[in-house]
Amino acid sequence: MKKNLLILLTALIFILPNIVRSETVGELVEVYLINQIDDQRGYCIDIKGYKSRAKTNRGVQAHTCYSYEGSIAIDQSFDRKRIMNNEFFLSGFNVCMEVLSVVMPGSLSLKNCNLGDAQKFIFLSNGSVSLIENKKLCLTVSQGESRKGRGGSPLHLIRNLSFQFCSDALIKYQKWGIRSN
Repeated sequence: MKKNLLILLTALIFILPNIVRSETVGELVEVYLINQIDDQRGYCIDIKGYKSRAKTNRGVQAHTCYSYEGSIAIDQSFDRKRIMNNEFFLSGFNVCMEVLSVVMPGSLSLKNCNLGDAQKFIFLSNGSVSLIENKKLCLTVSQGESRKGRGGSPLHLIRNLSFQFCSDALIKYQKWGIRSN
């Protein structure tokens, strides 16, 4: 009997926090690039695809922020509390942002949240988003020409997102903010 109770209590200690975490959603915010670059509406971290029909298996991009329409779109809404706890969680899709490598520059994807090193990010006081395991890598919007999206007036703009080495020369592509509506 004592052994069964011990097993049950041990299971609850490890399982219950994950159940509570997945059901509790805090204030929804968008994560936006401070420098508007070539779009006065700004760029936000966005799931590829269209709003509620976005495809998490396609990853993330920098896309015109939808908040100019009056609210934060589901494919751009992060949980503020989870960001402050080093996790970029998109509650509408129940996924977390993840890097391919915590050592080398590279791409991002969206995966089930697992609190692994590839999903642990820190929002630094200078506006950079870095990996906890490697603060030399920063979330970076691609340079060069943006691509035109399919909607908006004027058309929405899109740029690639990746983790690159943090650099003063790239600061306008690596400095982020958080805002709610």
